[in-house]
Amino acid sequence: MLRITNLVKRYGPGRPAVDGVSLNVAPGDICGFIGRNGAGKTTTIRSVVGALPFDEGEIVIDGASVRTDSMHTKEVTAYVPDDPELYGFLTGEQYIRFVMDMWRVPEKERGRAGELAERFSLTNDLPTLISAYSHGMKQKLAIIAALSHRPKLLVLDEPFVGLDPIAAHTFKELMGELCREGGAVFFSTHVLETAEKLCNRVAVIRQGRIVASGDIDRVRGDQSLEDVFLELTEHDA
Repeated sequence: MLRITNLVKRYGPGRPAVDGVSLNVAPGDICGFIGRNGAGKTTTIRSVVGALPFDEGEIVIDGASVRTDSMHTKEVTAYVPDDPELYGFLTGEQYIRFVMDMWRVPEKERGRAGELAERFSLTNDLPTLISAYSHGMKQKLAIIAALSHRPKLLVLDEPFVGLDPIAAHTFKELMGELCREGGAVFFSTHVLETAEKLCNRVAVIRQGRIVASGDIDRVRGDQSLEDVFLELTEHDA
């Protein structure tokens, strides 16, 4: 579903922000992407979703190149950043409709957004201007809009920040449903316990390079994911 090969991104002279990153996320995978602040997580994620041009390497989503077939890769991908920038002058309802129009969601599929709003207990707030939403409400709205066109790949940057425990649980259920339908999830997180419980695959990035990746049981061995992470990044403090 997602293949990153030798990705390099430079912001200026010196060491690249992302330096030769390679990893694979197959259909059905929930892959956690972990690393310290500044390790290259967000740069990698923004490159994957086409929001940031990269210098070297290749990113392929659903068999299509992000460089040469960006329209297809964006159609099958949904991205939720850690702090969604939504249009405050729209209501939640209007924003969801705008996103569905942009992705040409068929009329018969549009009821999905309402179902998702119910699951996130956001239905009564949809007629309200987004400018009046809390951070958690904006996060829920961004998730609903992202899932409204049934993406194959869900890319997330710190997706649980701002979500209350019930909303976080609902989102984890939706991630599992997407994967059981043949989709995949690739997300960054600082919460190692969440990654350990939710993911079947994990990739650890350190100073722009992948230092461990693969099946989560293989990566952590007899240790906890936290212990492995601290060992791999102990010199970065």
